[in-house]
Amino acid sequence: MSRTAKIERTTKESGVLVEVDLDGTGRSDVSTGVGFYDHMLDAFARHALVDLVVQTSGDTHVDAHHSVEDTAIVLGQALREALGDKAGIRRFGDATVPLDEALVQAVVDVSGRPYCVHTGEPEGQEYVAIGGTGATYMGSLTRHVFETISFHAHLALHVRVLGGRDPHHVVEAQFKAFARAFRDAVAIDPRETGVPSTKGSL
Repeated sequence: MSRTAKIERTTKESGVLVEVDLDGTGRSDVSTGVGFYDHMLDAFARHALVDLVVQTSGDTHVDAHHSVEDTAIVLGQALREALGDKAGIRRFGDATVPLDEALVQAVVDVSGRPYCVHTGEPEGQEYVAIGGTGATYMGSLTRHVFETISFHAHLALHVRVLGGRDPHHVVEAQFKAFARAFRDAVAIDPRETGVPSTKGSL
């Protein structure tokens, strides 16, 4: 059973191509024009064991918002398509991930019912600008990305920042926790199929 998808979306603000393989090894080829977002999507692929291609061209001369949002839309759509009828998956995933002083818990339910709860970021995190190459990633985008992915992938997603000080660490721990929870949720459950899981438990 192939759990792959390729989706392209073009608007006045951006052009996005996303390819996913849910049974990959964590390889990624990501270019969104927002360097820090590339880093986060690379981390997602690596920790979810999803092979991921993302090619986004957008109006980053305005700011990063459209490119980040539109990429999340297409990524969510691709994850949903790749999941197909979801037969045999574990459905639930739960991961708590540290990154130095930051600690984040993420819980995923591949329920078919979109819902996102995002709590616990340090005060002022939404106003932080995280730089690097390309357009600046604003801290307020993190919640928006998870809300957008959960809506378009039809996931129930809870992300709780339990602690953290460094803005980079706070965001990165969230993406890694989501990746690990997603990895467990979409793994094939051998109790349902009689086939050994290809993803491994956390």
